Amino acid sequence: MAAIFAVALLIVPARLVLKYLPLSLTPANVISLAAALLWLCAQLTLTLGVAKGRNPVRTALFAYFTAMVATYGFSTWGYMDSDELNLTDHAFVLAIASVGIGLTMCDGVRGYRRLDFVLKTLVVGGAVISVIAAFQFLLHWDLTRFLELPILRYTSEGDSFVLERADLRRVAATTGHPIEFGVTTAMLLPLAVHLATKARMRAQPSLRWWACALLIGLGLMFSVSRSAMLSLGAVGLVLFAGWSARRRLEAAAVGGGFLVVIWLTVPELLGAILGLFSNLSNDESIQYRTHDYAVAAHEIGRHFWLGRGLGTWYAPKHQIFDNQYILSMVETGLIGTVAFAALFVVAFYAALRARYLSADPGTRDLGLTVAACLVVPLVGSFTFDLLSFATVTGLSFMLVGAAGALLRAVKDDQLAPSQRSGPTIEVTR
Repeated sequence: MAAIFAVALLIVPARLVLKYLPLSLTPANVISLAAALLWLCAQLTLTLGVAKGRNPVRTALFAYFTAMVATYGFSTWGYMDSDELNLTDHAFVLAIASVGIGLTMCDGVRGYRRLDFVLKTLVVGGAVISVIAAFQFLLHWDLTRFLELPILRYTSEGDSFVLERADLRRVAATTGHPIEFGVTTAMLLPLAVHLATKARMRAQPSLRWWACALLIGLGLMFSVSRSAMLSLGAVGLVLFAGWSARRRLEAAAVGGGFLVVIWLTVPELLGAILGLFSNLSNDESIQYRTHDYAVAAHEIGRHFWLGRGLGTWYAPKHQIFDNQYILSMVETGLIGTVAFAALFVVAFYAALRARYLSADPGTRDLGLTVAACLVVPLVGSFTFDLLSFATVTGLSFMLVGAAGALLRAVKDDQLAPSQRSGPTIEVTR
């Protein structure tokens, strides 16, 4: 289920939703809702192999969902405009779907082999959408038009998967926006590097995973996104803190060579990316992000604890907040915002805890990699409204669940020897 969700999430264009449904739901949303239902049914049995018992990620997911239920109940208790009521119903369904896929990953993906399969699916999907982005950026050819299935419709026909910045095309591949695409690739790139490194450590073919890493890295550059660069920097800080000195040098050499290739092939691309940070004081996008703080402060003061309601602050009725923390404070209040941030902090801890408990080099590297990926939603939420974009939201909750699944697998490994060598009882007549 998790692998099927990953394919639908990454490959099907984010603006395509299913026809004939009262709510605008993507195929990935429907799959995650089905996964949530299956997880609930499996919790009522003892024979279907779904994990039970304590797990910090599972607890954090429960706490986040409880906060969303509280906000939804508080906001719908009194009168709401019909448009906002419909939107909050839709947002609550999406919250169920997100938590459902997180729990499916945490409790349903048992063992290293299955977790490895899901992560490989994500990386291959990331390479595919990076190829789509390359066609959009280099050839202005949008391959997403070939993914329009008869059962799907566009949420809005006027939107384009290709935008412009500094006379360059900014591409979104199959995601909803170039910023979302850039942040998505920043989360997938460490996973590709991990798979390649693990294959090399185990003397297995690794070229395919290095190729995926190269494609995803190119896709990240083609997004021409400040959020993507900041996310990549945060990922690099976590990885460099945990890597050996030799691996840091190797990564620096590979990164430098990659930038030289980009400079030789598309020199204006590096200039555009450097320009994102060289003139911040006069950047219109920065000014747009900060001009609405007074409006946000007024709305937060009106509903400080539980917010005004999920999904009720939307354009064009209200000003857009390009900051998920501000938007969460407005919509879900302090309780919902803390629950949102704590979800990724706890998952980050779980991944590092798995790294600490394991003696296997591959597992330790995976723990560090997942922890680095989970920094991206925490950093990216400062620069754009992350939960408003389906692809990066689904991927974030998948990686939250992956951290819990990894910690379960490591603890199961520790329990297995003690269970095999437990005390024997001699029965005498």
